[in-house]
This record gives sequence, C-alpha cells and structure tokens, in this order.
Amino acid sequence: MIYSMFRAEKHDAGPIAALVNSAYRGESSRQGWTTEADLLAGLRTDTEEILRLISSEDSMFLLCKAEAELIGSVHLQKQAEQVCLGMLAVSPALQERDIGKQLLAAAELAAQETWAVNKAVMTVIACRNELIAFYQRRGYRRTGVSKAFPVNPGLWTPKVTDLRLEILEKIL
Repeated sequence: MIYSMFRAEKHDAGPIAALVNSAYRGESSRQGWTTEADLLAGLRTDTEEILRLISSEDSMFLLCKAEAELIGSVHLQKQAEQVCLGMLAVSPALQERDIGKQLLAAAELAAQETWAVNKAVMTVIACRNELIAFYQRRGYRRTGVSKAFPVNPGLWTPKVTDLRLEILEKIL
C-alpha cells in the first residue's frame, strides 16, 4: 500500500475527528492496540475541536492517506521553541503496519521545516506502558513530569480513577 502525507484543510475536520475517535475510544478501537476504551468512555475529540486546531496559528494536522482514504493523522502545535504532538491516530484495522512510525517521523520533519524547532513533546496516559515503550523506541524519553488527566465531561468520562498524563520529549 502506498501512503501520501498531506496537511489538513478545514474540510478534513469531520473525517479527522472520526478517525481519532475510532482509534482511541469505543468498540472500533479494540481492533487496534492504541485503544483507551477500558480507561475512558465517550469521545476523544469532536469536529469543532479539530476545526479550531486546524484554524489556529502555529497548529496543523498532518494526514496519511491511502489513495483517497484517510488512514492516519497527527496534530502538531508549536509552543515556544518546541512542537507538541498529539492525537496520533491510525485506523485500527491498519495498525501494526508501520503507518504510525512513518506519520510520527513525518510530523517531526514537518515541525522542523515549518517552525525550526529542536524538541518534540507529547503527553501519554501514564499507565499506557506499551504506548510509552513505542515512543521510547522512536527516541522519546520520559521526563518524570506528569499532570492530572483533563476533565471534559462533554466528551469523555474516566472509567478508572487517578488517570495521569506523562510528558515525553525528544530532541530533534
């Protein structure tokens, strides 16, 4: 399968939200290994949030498509001299085919080329050891810093107590 990378436009907001939600939450996410379905109920995001992020300054989504089908996405947000990466999502049925690895590498390169940043940071649910290990194999390191998981009852509710986000970073 041949993949193409594109920068998202406003009309991509709905498909991005659907992809992210399918990869992280609900029964469809259980087809892949990135599911948070046992930790959180509800949605990860919605079209309005994606549209706001696409329209924001120093923010972009990078999309991975196979022909016309959206199969992966990642959000990049410049903050000072670094880029914050989030919502890295690959269609659950296509996970473990190196799409996420390629998308992450493309995001790091796009951040360097667009904003001349030298560090990438991200937050990962601290109990997601397999996901943290995935990022460590790609050069990210644990910072030892964590923060409380955000509250957003309009979109999601926790199924477990004491969820925390751990901050990972990589020098680019």
